[in-house]
Amino acid sequence: MTTKGLRGVFAAIATAVDEDNSPDLARSLALARFLLEAGCDGLNVLGTTGEATSFSLEQRQRLMSAYKSAGLPLERLMVGTGAAALADAIALTQHAADLGFGGALILPPFYYKNVPEDGLAAYVAAIIEATSDRPIPIYLYHFPAMSAVPWPIDLIARLRQAHGARLAGLKDSSGDMAYARAAAAIDPDFAVFPSSEAVLLEARAGAFAGCISATANVNPDLCARAWRTGDRAALDDAVAIRKLFDGKPLVPGVKALLAHIHGDAAWARVMPPLAPFSAQDSASVIAGYDSVRARRVA
Repeated sequence: MTTKGLRGVFAAIATAVDEDNSPDLARSLALARFLLEAGCDGLNVLGTTGEATSFSLEQRQRLMSAYKSAGLPLERLMVGTGAAALADAIALTQHAADLGFGGALILPPFYYKNVPEDGLAAYVAAIIEATSDRPIPIYLYHFPAMSAVPWPIDLIARLRQAHGARLAGLKDSSGDMAYARAAAAIDPDFAVFPSSEAVLLEARAGAFAGCISATANVNPDLCARAWRTGDRAALDDAVAIRKLFDGKPLVPGVKALLAHIHGDAAWARVMPPLAPFSAQDSASVIAGYDSVRARRVA
């Protein structure tokens, strides 16, 4: 487990969408404040749950700048800056560094498959070199189910050796705990964040730096209690809420539940090619969520 830098419960924060398919800045910033006040140690802005790759370069930069203008604690925020085009990834990472974000989360360049490790290493090296004058910590984003391009453990070790602390950690959305543990074993100060809150007690014991979870958008208080106090009942309820989405499209589902929690139907909007959560799935998830919350109050 890392003892430096970003740690704890991070919500992979959703991005609100306007009717014209642009980021809804006001709603997005309001959710960011809500999640931090509800107990999140930090946020992962413009990740998969934030639909980053569905927005243009300019839209992503505009949302990042809005976080700065709103006075949010950017040192506690990690922002997704990966892109298929190296120039876009560099521009986004430079923008994140200029604004003062606490870390940049980079997907591998995801169009070409079965690329050599030397190509991936060159991609990372170019981003790190381009930000050498404002050395924002770089976190790799391992999500092969989406990107179809993994970050192999041997390559991560090679990159850590080449770039030292600039390569600060990894978000692992593979669900492969053996992989996550192998990545964490590369260096005690290499911060690995699995993507499920189910690992929080293990993380608290020293295995990982915390978690970066989509469902922390809807259970931040429960995740915070588990991380800070080891509250097993809170963790069980957080995981029960997460399991409501099993077998369902996660991003539309999280946004549908946000619409329910915040009493704001606009939160259910998603960017094409995603489609809104079905009425049947919405009813099922909302009923399950309300049941967990009622049980905690009773």
